[in-house]
Amino acid sequence: MQSVFNGPVFVVRDNIDTDQIISAQHLNLVPTIPEEYEKLGSFALDGLPKSLYATRFVKDGQLDSDYPIVVGGRNFGCGSSREHAPIALGSAKCKVILAESFARIFFRNCVATGELYPCEMTERLCDALNTGDVVTVDLDQATVTVKATGKVYNFKPLGDVRPVVDAGGIFNYARNSGMISTKG
Repeated sequence: MQSVFNGPVFVVRDNIDTDQIISAQHLNLVPTIPEEYEKLGSFALDGLPKSLYATRFVKDGQLDSDYPIVVGGRNFGCGSSREHAPIALGSAKCKVILAESFARIFFRNCVATGELYPCEMTERLCDALNTGDVVTVDLDQATVTVKATGKVYNFKPLGDVRPVVDAGGIFNYARNSGMISTKG
């Protein structure tokens, strides 16, 4: 599985809730239908107020984001327990969320769906970076390296969460490890 991710970051602040990650009007899209899964990505982070986030995570008319890594503050993913939130981000080609802390249900939904690696920072990265800064995230080393400065930040190791996300979610992990029979 991939353990190193490179690219520009999209920086948000504290208390980014699931309504900001995916607006309620898009919850009728069914992630198990490929065309609808793909469409979900075009709405990722569409609920962020334009007055605070002039740069959009997904540009109008596109399905995917130019930002494979999102940097957040405290309590990322708070609010409703909608699994559409990590799915929309994953559909937009985001791979990693680096946040100071996560809402419990959002963290679990990242892992259960296998869409995103939720990495809990040991420092407040959203104050140190700007949208567009390029970083390298190394899951094996639990580090984030800023390309322009070489500065290295740490996050808490993913531990038992990592193989579940690596497998593509809880059901794939259970099948691969023999917890769920694949014989029908």
